[in-house]
Amino acid sequence: MSDAGNSNRITRQYIDSLLIETRYLDSVCPTAQYSLFGETFASPIMTAALSHLDRFMFPGAALALSQGAKDAGCALWYGMAETTEIDALSSTGARMIEIIKPYADREEICRRIRHAEEKGLLAVGVDIDHSFGPEGGPDIVNGIEMRPLTSRELSDLCASTRLPFVVKGILSAWDADRALSAGARGLLISHHNNRIEYALPPLAILPEIKKMAGDIPLFVDCEIQSGMDAFKALALGASGVCIGRPLMTAIKNGMAAGVTAYLNHAAGELKKAMAFTGSPDLAHIDPGVIHRI
Repeated sequence: MSDAGNSNRITRQYIDSLLIETRYLDSVCPTAQYSLFGETFASPIMTAALSHLDRFMFPGAALALSQGAKDAGCALWYGMAETTEIDALSSTGARMIEIIKPYADREEICRRIRHAEEKGLLAVGVDIDHSFGPEGGPDIVNGIEMRPLTSRELSDLCASTRLPFVVKGILSAWDADRALSAGARGLLISHHNNRIEYALPPLAILPEIKKMAGDIPLFVDCEIQSGMDAFKALALGASGVCIGRPLMTAIKNGMAAGVTAYLNHAAGELKKAMAFTGSPDLAHIDPGVIHRI
């Protein structure tokens, strides 16, 4: 079968086509310290919203991700999970953003939002791109039916919680405009690991969405693997980035310590790119240092 339309491959090629110019004169050693929703983190590099790690990997994998993120001083994103798993992950002290699936049973979404509030999570959100399955019908995840959200439903969800509400799965100005109008306080730009072939690379649409979003934080995932990848995303308008599959490998190789080491190394790569481009902090990364070949 042809790999021509694999969105992960297309995204990786796009990221690698972005080159960085250097600016050494008057540069300083930078800081990558990051503020999000009123809290401070070591860097804007975070975990991706992985799901059911204990089921798909091995028992303890999810806790390793959470503890590793906590020890690195990074925010933890997490996806579909039982509420008991969310309880366990938050117990490590990691500051978590829970992304909820678009359940056809809308009350299930509301129950999970209330639970996130009870646990005092950093933020909560919904995954709009898990609505449809491979043949265009309703997606079924672990035997549970999903259904696409309407703009009005999204607005009601954003208004239903005191937590910042993030929308994951944005890959167009169309959805970005509707999510922002609904009251979203953050957007995660993503094609969700090749859910649709020939998807636009997130970094390709990021600058257009940044113009619309103003001060609303924008996050990026999909093929973000390193601090250099993170720098490119930040230069093009992202507030933070999420790393997924490389951290799964880090868990296999070193559990929580492996996750911490990977995130710390990526933060170091980010600071190197900042130092070499005259970027003293995250607020002063000039998009002009990025060139596409």
